Amino acid sequence: MKIKKGDSIQIINGKDRGKRGKVLEVLPKENKVIVEGLNLMVKNVRARREKEKGQRVKFNAPLDSSNILIICKKCNKPRRVGFKVIGDKKFRICKKCKEEI
Repeated sequence: MKIKKGDSIQIINGKDRGKRGKVLEVLPKENKVIVEGLNLMVKNVRARREKEKGQRVKFNAPLDSSNILIICKKCNKPRRVGFKVIGDKKFRICKKCKEEI
C-alpha cells in the first residue's frame, strides 16, 4: 500500500467525497484505511446494568484505499503516488510535481 499512518488524504468517492482528513490506521490485509473524523458510523449499545441507559456510539469506519488520494505537500492537491529508488532507499513521490511526499 502507498498510504501510511499520518498522511493527509482526500476522499474521492462515497458519502464524504471531497473531504480531507488524517490517516489514523492502515489495514493492509483488508486494503482499508481509517481516517480521523470521516466515514462516521453509529452503533447502538445496549444497557449493561439495570438502571443504565443504552447509547449511540459514533466511530470511524474503515474506507477502501481505492477511494482516497494522498495530498501532495507542495501542490496541496490530491495526487497519485509513485515510487523512486535512490541507492538503497525507496521514496514515495507525487506523480505530477515529482516531489517527495
